[in-house]
Amino acid sequence: MFSMLDPSQITAAATRIAPHIRHTPMIGIEPGALGLEYPIQFKLEHTQVTGSFKVRGAFNNLLSREVPEAGVVAASGGNHGAAVAYAATKLGHKSKIFVPKAIAKEEKLRRMRAFGGEVILTDGSVADCMTQYADHAAETGALAVHPYDTAPTLAGQGTVAKEIEEQLDGLDTIMVAVGGGGLIGGIAAWFGERVNVVSVETEGTNTLARSQKEGPDIDVSASGISAGSLGGPALGALPYEIVMERVKDTIVLPDAEVYTAARRLWEATRLTGEPGAATALAALTSGAYTPAPDERVAVLLCGGNAEVDWFTG
Repeated sequence: MFSMLDPSQITAAATRIAPHIRHTPMIGIEPGALGLEYPIQFKLEHTQVTGSFKVRGAFNNLLSREVPEAGVVAASGGNHGAAVAYAATKLGHKSKIFVPKAIAKEEKLRRMRAFGGEVILTDGSVADCMTQYADHAAETGALAVHPYDTAPTLAGQGTVAKEIEEQLDGLDTIMVAVGGGGLIGGIAAWFGERVNVVSVETEGTNTLARSQKEGPDIDVSASGISAGSLGGPALGALPYEIVMERVKDTIVLPDAEVYTAARRLWEATRLTGEPGAATALAALTSGAYTPAPDERVAVLLCGGNAEVDWFTG
C-alpha cells in the first residue's frame, strides 16, 4: 500500500545506521508510579547520541544519498538540526541549519553548534524557514535533508519501532508525540496493524489532528511549550498518507498537562525529557487515554534537548 515506504526499507536503514547510533534502552515502570494504576514501558530515545531520535533519519539520509561538495542543509527547531549537524560532521561534511527565531531555544542552538552546524536564525513562521532552507539548497546544490517528508527520513525514524519490537514482546499500544509526522509515520509503517500507534499533540502544535479534519493543506503557527519540539507547520505528504491509513487515536492536550507529565516523570523515575517527550506521556497522566485491562502500553521519550529544569517553573 505504501509504495514509498515499507518495512524492508526500515530494515535496510537499521543495518545502514547501526554503527553510528545508540541502541537505546527500555525500562518498565510499575503500577502506582506516575499516578497510574497500570504498568508502562518507556523507550529512552532521549538518551540517543544527539539527545533525540532524529539522528536515525539524519544518518539514513546521508548514508543512502550522495552528499555534494556544498554539504548538507536542514531546517529545524533544534533536534533535527542537531542530528544533521552531528551526522554531517562525523561523515566529513559541512552543514548549515536554518532555525525559526520565534521557536529557537538556546539549549538546542548550543547543541547544533557544538555538533559542527552553522546556524542561521530566520524571521517569520516555520513555513518561512522551510522556504529559506529549500532556497539555499536550490542555490548552492547542498543536499536538503528534510525533517519529516522523505522516505530516507521516515525509514530512519522507523528503526526505533523495529528496535522496540525486538526489546519488548507483545506490545499493544505506543504513545508518540507528533510534529511534522516523520516519527509517527515511520513507526506506523513498521508496526502496521500489529500495534496501536497513538498520536499525542499539544493545542499549539496540533498538525496531525487538524490534518485529519481539514486535509493536508494547512499551516499551523506553532505555539506553546512544545513548539520547539513539535512545531511542524503541516504533516508531510508521505507521513499524511501513512497516518490517514494507520493512526486511529489522536489526542490533543493543553500545555498544563505536559508540565504535569514532566513533573511526574521526574518524581517517579528521576528521568527528564524535553516537552515533546513529556507530551507523549501526558496522554496517560492526563487520563486522555486509559488502557484496557492487560493492555501493554509503551511511551516513546523522543528527546531530551531542553534545560533540565524547564518543567519546574
